[in-house]
Amino acid sequence: MDTDKDKVEWTEAEGRALHGRLLANGVKVAVAESLTVGRVQAELGRWSGASGFFAGGLTCYALEDKVRLLGVDATHAEAVNAVSARVAEEMAGGVARLFACDFGLATTGYAEPDPTRGVAEPFAWVAVANGDRAWVERVDGVGLDRAAMQARAAAGVLRLLGRVIAGGPA
Repeated sequence: MDTDKDKVEWTEAEGRALHGRLLANGVKVAVAESLTVGRVQAELGRWSGASGFFAGGLTCYALEDKVRLLGVDATHAEAVNAVSARVAEEMAGGVARLFACDFGLATTGYAEPDPTRGVAEPFAWVAVANGDRAWVERVDGVGLDRAAMQARAAAGVLRLLGRVIAGGPA
């Protein structure tokens, strides 16, 4: 079944629609990326007027930086190699606080298999946080290469944000 979160490509039409919704709602967003290494930030900044909603972001690969900058729980993160729904949620909440934004977005996961950690196929956790609320989804990448998995995870968190902003089911 081809669901919204199964799609790899983020389309220009989706980008323009999200851009318009963010501007119309007058919200500010910030991004914390690991797996997607800046793809989400690049997409948010793609259209003219992005400074009206995009406050900024950071890419944190190192567990220590996720803990220090984003407030991720070190004990849990270390136990899961910083890849879990909880870590994604903490990253999203942490970046929203760091940038004093309405919404924080986060991505964390495996862009490719990692047999040493028991990861047979790429997957990610993506999250959107707003105050005390958070929405988290798993994005699977069975059969995808590294770049395609990064693209799917970036599209996944942007689509999740779009649903949250629209007030639809997240």
